[in-house]
Amino acid sequence: MLDVPSARVRRLPSTARPPFARPTNLVEVPAPAAFYFDLASPLAYLAAERVLHELPGPAEWRPILMREQHGVPHAAVERRAGELGLQALRWPEPFPFDSSLAMRAATYAASIGRTVPFAQAAFRQAFAGGHSLANEDYVLIAAAACEMHPTAVLRGAAMRSTAERLAASTAEAMQAGVVEVPTIVAGERMFAGEDLLERAAQQMHGEAGAEPAGVATDAAFELAVQRPEPRSA
Repeated sequence: MLDVPSARVRRLPSTARPPFARPTNLVEVPAPAAFYFDLASPLAYLAAERVLHELPGPAEWRPILMREQHGVPHAAVERRAGELGLQALRWPEPFPFDSSLAMRAATYAASIGRTVPFAQAAFRQAFAGGHSLANEDYVLIAAAACEMHPTAVLRGAAMRSTAERLAASTAEAMQAGVVEVPTIVAGERMFAGEDLLERAAQQMHGEAGAEPAGVATDAAFELAVQRPEPRSA
């Protein structure tokens, strides 16, 4: 396992949680989670290979522009891939690569309901195939794998509205407290890092309202996500 700094488990502030009335006569099911990713991130790739079967409920895949801010040693990522039983990781050349095109394509895919299959195919092109997603050919190969027409993908990725949606999603994620990818928001907590996926799953399970195992509840671990003050005109 990669080291897990305590600050990567956060409780969302009450202002970030929409109020709702919880019926008492219904069987509770896990609320949808949010999975934030950037296709240039090898750790997000490791998480993407597991999100669908690890989490006990649905997760909305949200593309944002945010790579690892401090970098991760190649050997650690390769070792982690082996621990998870994934095929040997192949590093794109060059790495890191510019994921702007691929992330605009992912944002377009989200607009037509193809986020998950496109992201999975693109991640595998990058980190199983060893191809840079700065090259549009590999972005289009990923798109073709989930039946997205290449012309439509290039047009969609080139639209100003697509770039604006991606920028807005990134800004909203950062305002909510996302500082790295992958990050999963489950229930009232934010889990930053691929190696916290199991804790996110425990949070979704809820365990009859109990705290997830291994997640401390003291103030040092539950860091409130501070929202920036509005700038004066």
